[in-house]
Amino acid sequence: MDKSTNFFGIDISKDVFDVMDMKNNHYQFLNNSIGFKDFAKILDENSHCVMEATAYYYSQLAYFLVDKNIKVSVENPIAVKRFIQMKLSKIKTDKSDAKMICLYAQNVDLKLWTGNSKNQIECLQITRLLNVYIKQSTALKNKIHGEQALGNPSPAVVRSLNRNLKQNKNEQLVLEKKLTELVKQEHQQLLTLLESIPGLGRKTSIMLIIITDGFNRFDSASGLCSFSGLTPIIRKSGTSVNGKPRISKMGNQRLRNLLFMCSFTACIHNKACKDIFDRITNKGKCKKLALMAVCNKLIKQA
Repeated sequence: MDKSTNFFGIDISKDVFDVMDMKNNHYQFLNNSIGFKDFAKILDENSHCVMEATAYYYSQLAYFLVDKNIKVSVENPIAVKRFIQMKLSKIKTDKSDAKMICLYAQNVDLKLWTGNSKNQIECLQITRLLNVYIKQSTALKNKIHGEQALGNPSPAVVRSLNRNLKQNKNEQLVLEKKLTELVKQEHQQLLTLLESIPGLGRKTSIMLIIITDGFNRFDSASGLCSFSGLTPIIRKSGTSVNGKPRISKMGNQRLRNLLFMCSFTACIHNKACKDIFDRITNKGKCKKLALMAVCNKLIKQA
């Protein structure tokens, strides 16, 4: 850590954000452009602002600070929470959280946050909305099935549900088309390369590009596997704890689901994936475990 660096721990909420520096000076500012400008007045070239990725509340402040050439780190809330628990802190306030984030910054290796391009931001927004529509579509299908299972479903109810489902599908098609256009603008060659991998479809290829920002966010395939929640968790301790290994599922659920669907085709048309699947199943392991291994292989090939 550079001794000249002055860390600022920032705890953000919807309306305000609390700031604590290394000298335990506490500040509170409005979470808007006025508050950002007031905060900037106490910063200099040696300042390093550290905050959690709390919902979307951190975004505007982070981009404002980056535009001002101030060092910014946006940390995983779970990592910060575990650090606070390790310190056995018994106080939970915005001020105390800002103080603990500042202390956290002084004890870990921080990675600078640079934000995303306008193209990437729009892609992420479309992806999030698509996820909402997919969940709504599933709920509507379940509702239609439920009404039919009850018997004598109301024609008005069924028509309304089908109209909503049709509109939902149309919105998904429009967004998917726009998403493909945006990805092709910056990553046409990369998209072509990914689609050349047997078993990897267009939706999964596009999702990989968006999540990794053209594979610039991750230094290795193992990091992307971990982010996707495909790495195993092993629970063993002494003679009393001997948990069954399972995947972490702590990563991006949408990408994990897409890769899982791709794994079925990859087992047939992708030689490397088929070899892994056959090797694992021939040892008597379950097919789902083999498919998870195929998902990891697809990521490594990508």
